[in-house]
Amino acid sequence: MNFKLTKEEKNWVLYDVGNSAFTLLITTIVPIYFNYLAGNAGLSDVEYLAYWGYAASLATLVVAIMGPVCGSLADTKGYKKPIFVISLIVGAAGCISLGFAKNWFVFLVIYLIAKVGFSGSLIFYDSMLPDVTGEERMDRVSSLGYAFGYIGSCIPFVLSLVVVLGAGAIGITMEMAMGIAFLITAGWWVLMTIPLLKTYRQKHYVEKRKGAVKESFARIGRTFLNVKKEKKVFLFLLAFFFYIDGVYTIIDMATAYGSALGLDSTGLLLALLVTQIVAFPFAILFGRLAQKYRAEKLIMVCIAAYFGIAVFAVFLTNQVQFWILAIFVGMFQGGIQALSRSYFTKIIPANQSGEFFGLMDICGKGAAFMGTAIVSAVSQMTGSMNAGVGMIAVLFVIGFLIFRCAVKAEGSALS
Repeated sequence: MNFKLTKEEKNWVLYDVGNSAFTLLITTIVPIYFNYLAGNAGLSDVEYLAYWGYAASLATLVVAIMGPVCGSLADTKGYKKPIFVISLIVGAAGCISLGFAKNWFVFLVIYLIAKVGFSGSLIFYDSMLPDVTGEERMDRVSSLGYAFGYIGSCIPFVLSLVVVLGAGAIGITMEMAMGIAFLITAGWWVLMTIPLLKTYRQKHYVEKRKGAVKESFARIGRTFLNVKKEKKVFLFLLAFFFYIDGVYTIIDMATAYGSALGLDSTGLLLALLVTQIVAFPFAILFGRLAQKYRAEKLIMVCIAAYFGIAVFAVFLTNQVQFWILAIFVGMFQGGIQALSRSYFTKIIPANQSGEFFGLMDICGKGAAFMGTAIVSAVSQMTGSMNAGVGMIAVLFVIGFLIFRCAVKAEGSALS
């Protein structure tokens, strides 16, 4: 079947290309740089991993609390794009500011602000999907967003990698090299967003009323009550809470974990670059498979695969194993994220997409808070990083079982 993106769909996909550059930098080079700053301050490897995990957890907790209300407010006519732009500015400005932080604690504070802006923008971006495409095209468009996000983000990442790894040869300090990398990433992020800002129009909305902020609180309260009645939505969100916890924790902690194990930094970065390259064709593949097979079945395949990945990570001890892990993550990362996004879009009201994606963000970001906090706490209590990572596998099992219940609930509702 010939599948050609419309202009609105292309511009929506481009934002994935832009924001994925920040994701790739934050999950690869930045943890290694933070390890460098922490080492200069005399922090141990276990302390470094724990503090990085706690910072990631706090950032996701802040967005989880803000997300539903901001999402509900963004559903009001004419509000979604302005709030999206504010989030973008906070994230991009925070990214640039990271280049000026030389103290590890100050760096974490700025990282927290940048991550909140970035994560907030994704709530509004995801909720734009029903405005730019139809239900029958959502799986493919969502998958293409992740696919081109993975491959497109490699361009600023490679440029940043050349500057950082070649800092000595160029004759600049590591701090200056990282400042340039942050500037490249923020510039790419903003540049790729401009087409979306030019063409996006909010088609699904609720009418503006007096006291929009107060009304958004009231609507989110009603949505919480309705979710309890909508069994398939409720069970999906509960399942998503657990399985996406494992996904986000692996993304947030992979480089920090490998670095703390003492693996070569250059090898880690190249392995995670391979993850992006592998993720590109597999995200497209899952989008095409969704035309032949139900998205629910494909999501369960991805959850099961991630369980295997988490178990494998427990026994990770060398560079070759990390490369194998990176390849397998790339195979399923795009599929599970894209299909979850499009599946959820199909089962919620289009004119309440902002507030429902705010709820989804509570589950996603709330879960990420729990996942990184568990890994950090167990690592500190046991003195073993492998033990902390091992907790991730349990979350995939719980998520899989609940998701099966959600699918059964949907089937019974349709019969």
